[in-house]
Amino acid sequence: MTTRDDEARGQAAGQGGREPVTAYIGLGANLGDAAAALATAVLALRALPDSELLGRSGMYRTAPVDASGPDYLNAVVALRTALPAEVLLDALQDIERAHGRERPYHHAPRTLDLDLLLYGDASIQTPRLVVPHPRLHERAFVLVPLAEIAPSVALPGRGAVADLLAGVAGQRIERLPS
Repeated sequence: MTTRDDEARGQAAGQGGREPVTAYIGLGANLGDAAAALATAVLALRALPDSELLGRSGMYRTAPVDASGPDYLNAVVALRTALPAEVLLDALQDIERAHGRERPYHHAPRTLDLDLLLYGDASIQTPRLVVPHPRLHERAFVLVPLAEIAPSVALPGRGAVADLLAGVAGQRIERLPS
């Protein structure tokens, strides 16, 4: 016999028949060994329960946006997941903390930053989570790697990712060799 609490716990763990969605996650780091941080973060994402890594962009070097500090390394992954969006957010923040992520101030340099960019075609606005990521369409460090793995994915109200690239063409971004 299953109680409502059991069902809620099952859904929170990504169980209970929840339909998987494709989520896109932005990865970035500009402190310490940023390349290693991104590589181990991808391994951690691959190991999430009820999830499958579908694809990963190349790695890109970009200047900080609205911040100071060294250049960032950035990438985007596609993850097919049955985890609810806020449970996925919790998992992303756990991975960040495991990499020594601190949040001393807004736009501080970071050992690892994982942003939930898109969660299927959902529009989510809670105190903890806004999806699609609010500045996704303005940031080359997200749009360029996202376009590499999912050029036709649509941002609600904005169009296909590939069509948004012209708007960030003036931002410096360099694809690093594999």
